[in-house]
Amino acid sequence: MTAYVLVHSPAVGPSTWASVAALLHARGDDAVVPDLRRVGSAGAPYWASVVDVVGDAQGQLDDGGPVVLVGHSNSGLLLPAIAAGSPREVAAAVLVDAALPSRGSSPAAPAAFLDRLRTLAASDGLLPRWTDWWSDADVAELLPDPEQRARVVADQPRLPLAYYEQQLPTPDAWWSLPRAYLRLSAAYDAELDAATAEGWPTARLEGGHLHQVVAPDEVTSAMVGLVDRLVAGGPRGTR
Repeated sequence: MTAYVLVHSPAVGPSTWASVAALLHARGDDAVVPDLRRVGSAGAPYWASVVDVVGDAQGQLDDGGPVVLVGHSNSGLLLPAIAAGSPREVAAAVLVDAALPSRGSSPAAPAAFLDRLRTLAASDGLLPRWTDWWSDADVAELLPDPEQRARVVADQPRLPLAYYEQQLPTPDAWWSLPRAYLRLSAAYDAELDAATAEGWPTARLEGGHLHQVVAPDEVTSAMVGLVDRLVAGGPRGTR
């Protein structure tokens, strides 16, 4: 049995990993989806609150052994700090359509995108919900099923702009951790190429950024395959 900690982006909610967690349980593995929706109200440094929430959530796992961290989207930048603060040994990490951490630290948002977010922030410093950053047509294309779309939309928090103005630390231990990359959408082709060039086990699916909601069986299969390669002694990245 493998124990998975499925970390959603703080911009969305735990429903984005719920179906994958259910499939993992059905195949005899263990899984937990930490709920990060209140991280934005915890105050700076927001990344430290993420580490605390994910650490506490590991207590819900049945097995006390090593865990596999899985991070989607912006949470890929949080995995190094999560791994360093984990109360359990971390066996491996899988980044799923996620940004790649840099040495030392990473900005929570690229400078150009941060400029756009500043135009969206309200007078109280809060951003709209993530799906409100895009047009209704874009969101419908991403989540064609109306029930799935309604569930993801309702599950979102409103993050403070300050969340995206922070630097996210990358502890040195991250670089010795076995890591893999799962690409879901074309928007993350550059990250897939970088991970491949550095020797990470990788897999490529053809879908949207929330493909784990739309096709959880396909994403679960690809993710488990990558973990099997890592645990069997697959190459470690050096980035």
